[in-house]
Amino acid sequence: MTKTFSTLTLAFLFLFTDGVSAQSIRPPPPVRSLAVWTTGGFMAALQAIAPDYEKTTGVKLIVEESPSTGNSATQITNRLNRGETADVVITEDWALQKLVEQGQVQRQSRVDLGKSFIAMAVRKGAKVPDIHSMEDFAQTLLDAKSIALSDTPSGIYLLRVLFPQMHLSERLKDKIHIISAESVAQAVALSEAEIGFQQLSELKQEEGIDVVGLIPDQVQKMTLYSGAMTRRDVHQEDAAALLAYLDSSAASAIIQSSGLTPVH
Repeated sequence: MTKTFSTLTLAFLFLFTDGVSAQSIRPPPPVRSLAVWTTGGFMAALQAIAPDYEKTTGVKLIVEESPSTGNSATQITNRLNRGETADVVITEDWALQKLVEQGQVQRQSRVDLGKSFIAMAVRKGAKVPDIHSMEDFAQTLLDAKSIALSDTPSGIYLLRVLFPQMHLSERLKDKIHIISAESVAQAVALSEAEIGFQQLSELKQEEGIDVVGLIPDQVQKMTLYSGAMTRRDVHQEDAAALLAYLDSSAASAIIQSSGLTPVH
């Protein structure tokens, strides 16, 4: 009996441990992921949303910052034209419309997500000027020793539209620094410029500055951020679910805390 029992026990243990061994080397299920390209204005909102979204859905968001304008290798249109693939693109509404017209993204998948407004910043701890009225705003511009503007639509608007309308172009031209390689917030934080202007949602992410506030309503320019699915190798269901979530009340508080105004 002892011998029989031992033989059976060994056989059982062998089968059991062999099963565990086979199970342990079985490859894990593939991780579902979505490639999301976004311009800087919506980056903070996505980064804040990602952890809970990934935990709840099991879908990993691979978020990369890609500008809507310029000639850089990471610019959205340039990446798509090279054949790079993304599931979801989030960018300014006018830029997304161009992608729709080019056949790069799916028109029916488009959703409007957040509104952004231009704000002004100074280095952390510096004197905070008053820019509530147009008179105070103009005087702040004239008093500043240097002014940082981005090479994105907000900076282009200030440089080419607003300052000429205010008849300040000539008086400001020697003070203006167009920022490309870094953010306006970083330039101000490092004292490369005394004041800087960019979308509030981008300025809010820098610790080395104080956000003075939005420029006056009379000359404010709203930027609308929208998202859509691309047409190449898209994980349709997961991409549609992400866009629906970003467009829902569940995401609106996070979008707002990032410096944007939710559309819904």
